[in-house]
Amino acid sequence: MTQDERKRAVAQEALRHVVDGAVLGVGTGSTVDFFIDALATQRQRVRAVVSSSTRSTERLRAQGFQVLDLNEVERIPVYIDGADEIDPAGAMIKGGGGALTREKILAEVAERFVCIVDASKLVPVLGAFPLPVEVVPMARELVRRRLQGLGGQPRLREGLLTDNGNQILDVSGLRIDRPTELESLLNQIPGVVTVGLFARRGADLALVGSDQGVQQRDFG
Repeated sequence: MTQDERKRAVAQEALRHVVDGAVLGVGTGSTVDFFIDALATQRQRVRAVVSSSTRSTERLRAQGFQVLDLNEVERIPVYIDGADEIDPAGAMIKGGGGALTREKILAEVAERFVCIVDASKLVPVLGAFPLPVEVVPMARELVRRRLQGLGGQPRLREGLLTDNGNQILDVSGLRIDRPTELESLLNQIPGVVTVGLFARRGADLALVGSDQGVQQRDFG
């Protein structure tokens, strides 16, 4: 089974977790693209959606979905999104697609976070995937120095501005065995908008696509 086939299978399985008649939170990334396409075959099930990125918003609207601003929404029962890494406790690294801040906001609002990944994203300890840190541009070098002081190797993601008009430093060289502590520490650095560690608010459920089919891991 190819990686795309695993992603397509897990996206299809995620449809079972959509709450009929409610507003649905939708994330960003290649696996989410498969989910949006699958959801389009059952568009009548959702009242509207809230999206974590311009990319996903455009894809959703092209499929005929009503996309709402989060400020118009009081309740999101389920948020469905992918991850770049996920550990045995449901903590994740996210932000490879550059949408980490809006993804974190939606995760905070949602009552249930369903993470859809292929098996390659499962790791015993976070950190092999470079950790994205969204920064206000004027603070980039300040944040870079602080990250280096913590043992990280930050690198500017060239040619990218986030949907919020900020830059991203991708930090390699970290072994993140205490993700909640590191998330809190990095969020305190002046100029950091948010960090792509989703540990304080991790996944409630992971749907994992593998050659043996879709497996479910419950962290709730």
